Amino acid sequence: MSEETPGFEEKPEVPTGATPDDAEPKAADSAKEEAAAPAGDSGAQDTALLAQLDQARTALAERTGDLQRLQAEYQNYRRRVERDRIAVKEIAVASLLTELLPTLDDIGRARDHGELVGGFKSVAESLETAAAKMGLQQFGKEGEPFDPTIHEALMHSYAPDVTETTCVAILQPGYRIGERTIRPARVAVAEPQPGAAPKSESAEADTPSDKDTDAPDKG
Repeated sequence: MSEETPGFEEKPEVPTGATPDDAEPKAADSAKEEAAAPAGDSGAQDTALLAQLDQARTALAERTGDLQRLQAEYQNYRRRVERDRIAVKEIAVASLLTELLPTLDDIGRARDHGELVGGFKSVAESLETAAAKMGLQQFGKEGEPFDPTIHEALMHSYAPDVTETTCVAILQPGYRIGERTIRPARVAVAEPQPGAAPKSESAEADTPSDKDTDAPDKG
């Protein structure tokens, strides 16, 4: 059996300059500081992340607005280009067809005189068909009211059988492309005879009244 030295007990080591009673409070304070430190760092990190998120949202809104403006400008550009393309095409077609109008007039006169026969007739009809496919439309008919926006009056007269200025003869047909007139119809017009009573009044004057027809003969 080993012999134990009487009166000897092991004691914990105590740092130099500190008593055992002071060690326990300091350890508790350091533990509290270590527990509080992560909570403070987490709050700061959350604030920084929220600030970065706000900046990202602001940048996204700005880029989205820039993209929307760019798309609107592009759509406006496409519409302008399309309008210009259509306008240039219409001008070119109108210029070409205007040069063909004298030839079409000759074809019309030949048809009126019965001279549109044989191979000339086939060529003339092909030319008229091609012009119609390009949008050329002929207008102007006898008996229609005179419209200074589409008619050009070359002759003027008075007639008792018209109630308004009327086209009584088509000297040269007019042509249009869509709503655009490239040549007015050249016409002879007639106006109502000055001082002539309207047809309705003259008809009433000529028609015997019911009172006269129903009256018995005297005698």
